[in-house]
Amino acid sequence: MSVAAARLKITEIFYSLQGEADSVGFPTVFVRLTGCPLRCQYCDTAYAFTGGQWLTLDEVLERVGELALKHVCVTGGEPLAQKACLALLTRLCDAGYRVSLETSGALPVQGVDPRVVKVVDVKTPASGEEHRNLYAQLATLDPKDQVKFVLCSRADYEWSCALLKEQGLAERCTVLFSPSNEQLPARELADWILEDRLPVRLQVQLHKVLWGNAPGK
Repeated sequence: MSVAAARLKITEIFYSLQGEADSVGFPTVFVRLTGCPLRCQYCDTAYAFTGGQWLTLDEVLERVGELALKHVCVTGGEPLAQKACLALLTRLCDAGYRVSLETSGALPVQGVDPRVVKVVDVKTPASGEEHRNLYAQLATLDPKDQVKFVLCSRADYEWSCALLKEQGLAERCTVLFSPSNEQLPARELADWILEDRLPVRLQVQLHKVLWGNAPGK
């Protein structure tokens, strides 16, 4: 199939405030792709595992353009599970958008357009998907990219601290430590970060503070 004829299965295209990463708080268009090969125990977007609507790249670009915002986030599910995602990312960059990609880190990111801000979620032991991490590709990230750890417990925190040091992640890109919603109090995680003087950024999901777990937010 040619790039022009490529299609993607889309769960939703909507706009909201970005709740995570370096563009938190900015009005953003979200393109949520359908499907994910992982099953993290804390997943809050299981509705994107199935269903969705097939759209061509042109149709996706048209819908994004109608919302007239600078920031576009391609997310899922796991967006890289669909091969045409790479072409979509390039098309969005070519159109002048500031594009970010939210990915699990379980699929290769080397083919992603270098203009895209990659937000790579490293799966902790409590996620149930630690074995899916592609650790070697963390060395390919650059300063504009981000690595995210969703922490469920003190054990997750200590595991993440060890990986942070082992991989030298803070010297390579921004590192985000985020408490799993309703599993680890944000204040407790904040105290640990301050006590250990970690070179990481505490991330509390803004969209959940504002709207809870409402879909499309």
